[in-house]
Amino acid sequence: SVDIFYRDAESLPWTPLAMGVANTGTFTWFVHNTPSAAARVRVLARDAAGNQGSDQSNNLFTILIKSGGVVPTTLRDFHQPGTQPFGAANFEPSTDCLSCHGGYNTAVEPGHNFKGSMMAQAARDPLFFACLAIAEQDAPSSGDLCLRCHTPFDWLSGRSNPTDGTQITPLGRDGVTCGFCHRLVDPVYKPGISPVEDQNVLNQLAAGDLPLGYSNGQFVIDPDIRKRGPYNDAGAFHPRLYSPFHTSSDFCGTCHDVSNPVFDRTGPDDFTPGPLDAKAASLASTDLMPLERTYSEWKNSAYPGGVYQPEFAGAKPSGIVSTCQDCHMRDVQGQGCNDPGAPIRPDLPFHDMTGGNSWIPPIAAALYPSETDPAALNAGAQRAVSMLQKAAGVAVTYAVEDDSFRALVTVTNRSGHKLPTGYPEGRRMWLHVVARDAQGQKIYESGAYDAATGTLSMTPEPTVYECKLGVSAGLGGAVGVPSGPTFHFTLNDTVVKDNRIPPSGFTNASFATFGGRPVDPHHVGPQPLYSDGQNWDVAEYPLPSNAHSVIVRLLYQTTSKEYVEFLRDENTTNGAGQQLHDLWVANGRGAPVEMERDSIGMVITAVDEGSPITANKLAVLRNPFDRALDLKLDLAKPAAVRLVVYDVHGRQVLDRDCGIRTGSSRLTWDGRDRRGETVRAGVYWAVVRAGDKEWKRQVVRIR
Repeated sequence: SVDIFYRDAESLPWTPLAMGVANTGTFTWFVHNTPSAAARVRVLARDAAGNQGSDQSNNLFTILIKSGGVVPTTLRDFHQPGTQPFGAANFEPSTDCLSCHGGYNTAVEPGHNFKGSMMAQAARDPLFFACLAIAEQDAPSSGDLCLRCHTPFDWLSGRSNPTDGTQITPLGRDGVTCGFCHRLVDPVYKPGISPVEDQNVLNQLAAGDLPLGYSNGQFVIDPDIRKRGPYNDAGAFHPRLYSPFHTSSDFCGTCHDVSNPVFDRTGPDDFTPGPLDAKAASLASTDLMPLERTYSEWKNSAYPGGVYQPEFAGAKPSGIVSTCQDCHMRDVQGQGCNDPGAPIRPDLPFHDMTGGNSWIPPIAAALYPSETDPAALNAGAQRAVSMLQKAAGVAVTYAVEDDSFRALVTVTNRSGHKLPTGYPEGRRMWLHVVARDAQGQKIYESGAYDAATGTLSMTPEPTVYECKLGVSAGLGGAVGVPSGPTFHFTLNDTVVKDNRIPPSGFTNASFATFGGRPVDPHHVGPQPLYSDGQNWDVAEYPLPSNAHSVIVRLLYQTTSKEYVEFLRDENTTNGAGQQLHDLWVANGRGAPVEMERDSIGMVITAVDEGSPITANKLAVLRNPFDRALDLKLDLAKPAAVRLVVYDVHGRQVLDRDCGIRTGSSRLTWDGRDRRGETVRAGVYWAVVRAGDKEWKRQVVRIR
C-alpha cells in the first residue's frame, strides 16, 4: 500500500493526499488550491511484510492559484480547526448501523426515521449542489466549508478536493451519518463530564487545530471506532462511551452556526474582508460575517433555562424543552435496537432531526432510488410539515376605523430560534390575508401566491419574514459586482434585512453580539424593530368598509422562485442550477406550507342565551391582549370549569375555580398572578378545563 503527501512550504508538516492506496503505479491528484513556489510531494510505500520505503520529489514546484472567481480566495481562507482529512480512520456506512438500530419498529426506531431526515440526504440535495456551484464560482475553494458538514465522511476521507463536490462517493452521499455523529468528541474538554478518553483525542490534534467553540463544522472525531451516546447503561457489541455532549445543544452548534471566515467584523453591523490566502484571525461566531446563527439564537433565548412547550416535548411529562434535541429529537418510548432484551426507554431520542424542508425529501428519493427509502422520506416530509405547524401561532382581530376596518394579525414564534431560521437564501414566511363581503365575494387580498408560476404577488405589499444578505457599496465597487441584496452567498458582507421573529427571551443587546440584530430598512422611529422580550409581530391591514370576514394564513417556503432562477441563470460551470430548476418545476415549485391560520367575522352579533349549544369550544376574543384576556367558552352541558395560566417556563401563574358553567359564558383573566401582582408582557398558556374537556391556548400579553 502507498501513502501520498504534499506540503507547500519546507517548514510545514506533510498534508496527506491519500492513505493506503493500491500500488497501481499512478495517482491522480486534484491539486489543492494553496498557492506556493515551494511545494513538494512525498510517497511512503509498504510491502506485504510491513517494510517501509519513502521518497520525495527532488525539486520544489509551484502551485498556481485557482483561476476564475470573483475574489481570489484559496483553501487557506476557509481552513477550520478540528479533525483534518485522514485524521479519523474509516467510517462504516449507515446501513451497518441500521442492521441493529433499524428494521423492527418504524414508529420509534432510530434507523427508519434517520433515513427520512434531511441529515441523511445532506449530500443528495440538488439545492445544495446548485448553491455549491455558485459559491465556487464566486469564491474558489469556499466549497470546502460546505462539504465538511454535508458529506463529512468524504471530507474526512480526502475526497473534498476539488471543492466542487465532484468526488463525492455513494458512501459520502449518506450525508451526516450515524458513525459520524456518534464518534463526535466535545472539543471543549469538561473534567468529570467528558469521557476521559476524549482528552487523549484532543491532545492528538495538531497545533492550532483545537476548536475553541461550536461552529462552522469545527468537529473533532474519535480516530478509534468507539460510539458515543446519551446512556451510561447501554449494552452493545461495539465499543461505546457515555457522552453528555450528545444531549447538549453545543453538539448541534457544530454545524448550525455558520460564518463566512473571509469577512472580519469591524463594527456592530460592519464586516470587511480580511487578508486573503490566510486563515482568519478569529473563527468565533462573534467575530465573523453571519450566514446562519440557529445555535446562537437558541443560546441567547429563554430556552437554555427551559420553556414550557408541550407541543414539542414529546413524551417529556413536564412539557419543558431546553435543548435542540428536546424539539428536534423528541422523547418517545421504545427500544433503541432490535435486541429483544434491550430496555424499553421512556426517553428514547426520535432520530428524525426534523426541520422545515418538506419538498426535497421525495426528490432525493427519485434521484437516488437505489440509495434511499421512499417510505421513510415521505414520512420525513410529513414530519417537516407537522414541525412547521407547531412553530407559530396566528391570531387575527380587528379595529373599527370610521367606516372601515383594520385587521390586526399577531404572529407568535413558538420555536427556540428565529422564525424562520437557518440558511437564509430563498427561505421566507409570509401572511396571506383575504377579506370577503357578506355575499362571500373576495374584496381584498394580500400575499397571494400563484402555484402555477411560483410567484408571490407584491401588490398590495405582503408581510414577509425573511433574512436578506447583500453586498455593500464599498465591496461591490472593489470586486465589480452590483451592491444591494443578492443571492451571491459567499460575497455578501452585510445584512440588508432580517425581520424574522425572535424567540422567547430575546434581547437586542445579546443578539447584537453575534450579528443577529433585527434589521428592516422600512422600519422607522427610535424604537427597535422588536422590543426586548418580544417574540411576536403584529401586522396591520386596512380593509374595505364592506368587509364581513377575514381569514389569515401563515405560509412558509423553503425555496423561492427568485432564488431557483438565480441559481439557474448564474451558473456558468455545470448543470446543477438547471437540474434544480427542472426539479422545482416538476415538483410543485416548492409549494408553500400552511403553518397556521385564523379567521374572524367583522360583525359581532349578540349571543342568544336561549339558543341551545351543541358543540363544546373555546375562543380567544383578543390575542394579543393588553389589560385583560377574554375567553368565550361554549358548553353543551353543565360542567365544572377551571382556568389555569402558565408562563413560558411552565410555572403556574394562576389557578382559578370558575364554578359550574353551561351554554355560552365568558372567562376573564385580568393579567394578575395568584398573589394579585400584575404579570409582565410576554407569552403565556391559558388552559381551560371543563369536565373531561381541556383546551390550551398560547396568548400574548403586550403590556
